[in-house]
Amino acid sequence: MDTTSFSSLIRTASQDAHTEAETSSFMGDLLGGRLGIDAYARYTEQLWFVYQALEDGADSLRSDPVAGPFVQPELMRREALERDLAHLRGSSWRAGLTPLPATTAYAERVAQCVREWPAGYVAHHYTRYLGDLSGGQIIRDRAEKAWGFARKGDGVRFYVFDEITNPAAFKRNYRELLDGVQADDLEKQRIVIECKRAFALNTAVFHALGEEFPLSA
Repeated sequence: MDTTSFSSLIRTASQDAHTEAETSSFMGDLLGGRLGIDAYARYTEQLWFVYQALEDGADSLRSDPVAGPFVQPELMRREALERDLAHLRGSSWRAGLTPLPATTAYAERVAQCVREWPAGYVAHHYTRYLGDLSGGQIIRDRAEKAWGFARKGDGVRFYVFDEITNPAAFKRNYRELLDGVQADDLEKQRIVIECKRAFALNTAVFHALGEEFPLSA
């Protein structure tokens, strides 16, 4: 019998997809300072649509035995995203807010899981929020240096989790939640597959942004 914890299984299974997302040319160019602040703002806009889908339906899942334990207010990002967008685009930021087709596909899949498959929502929750707490901090640091944002201030508030004082302990507790998820082995396999799908949807957004912001030859 396989005694590998579910949190380890999910991390290992999604590793390749995670690496592909992290090493996309758009993100590499953005973090390498080769793209301007407009590209960063456009990326932030796309995140808004994904987190709207993640957080709009969260309340409806609070009593769900599978997804409910993962709905934690201290993780919610949309308010921070909106503050960043107001800083980046001005007070009328909503007027110019447009999703890329890849972003629409991503957000629609998240919303579908909220409505129809709470265990699938867990997969998207894991790939987004755990990533924000980890690799997201690298993005914040690079963005502060590249565009002169105040440290943990407007423009990078999306990456600042004020209510999580000990990220390492929080991530440990989160993995314990995964290990205790109320799902049988078949359902756990489906969650792992959905994690891979989440990374693929995210990577598709990066590719679309890369086409929108190609580096000059």
